[in-house]
Amino acid sequence: MSPSFFKILYVEDEQLLGRIVKDSLESRGFRVLMLPDGKHVIEKFKEFQPDACILDVMLPHKDGFTVAQEIRELAPKIPILFLTAKTQAEDAVQGFQAGGNDYIRKPFSLEELIARIHNLLRLTQSPSSPSSDGGISIGRYLFFPQRYELRLGDQIKKISYREAELLSIFAENQNKIINRQEILLRVWHDDSFFNSRNLDVYITRLRNLLKDDPCIQIISIKNVGYHFLVG
Repeated sequence: MSPSFFKILYVEDEQLLGRIVKDSLESRGFRVLMLPDGKHVIEKFKEFQPDACILDVMLPHKDGFTVAQEIRELAPKIPILFLTAKTQAEDAVQGFQAGGNDYIRKPFSLEELIARIHNLLRLTQSPSSPSSDGGISIGRYLFFPQRYELRLGDQIKKISYREAELLSIFAENQNKIINRQEILLRVWHDDSFFNSRNLDVYITRLRNLLKDDPCIQIISIKNVGYHFLVG
């Protein structure tokens, strides 16, 4: 799907940065609605019906985490990307807990931002024709990495780009021990403390996604990684 079909709700109180990002996105075919604070985001969200949201964390009137939680109540599956000057790992964890799909720290590269937006937007695109892959069996589940889908019987769960990357690694290593550092380098290309905390958040998400099959366990092994057991 062409970017010209995508609408981005962008909330940023730094007006100079906001104009630069907005112009850059629009030059690539996106439609962008930019707001300067969190006060009227929900009202504008309902009117604009965006395909993805980019939220600064430190906003006047209402912070980005609160805004994200309110958006999630209206649209549980819409991609949300946080922008922030904060550097603490706890802030990243809070962002994911608030419903964010991704997190990028200022200052950032516009090309990196656009690449992340494209990755997130892929979550909401339905394939126009049946996928050529037949799905990967994980216990009672069928995992379709190219569609970002996890199926259990007639139930279909859409998962995020990062969740799909991580689940692909586990699917390849069923009933094996997986090294934590290898996961970090493969998914984030960096084994920093910040990304290590992100991994903890995503492991919790995967456990929740797979909880309906009691024969599947992700067992943490201290200082090593994870044992992915599939009965």
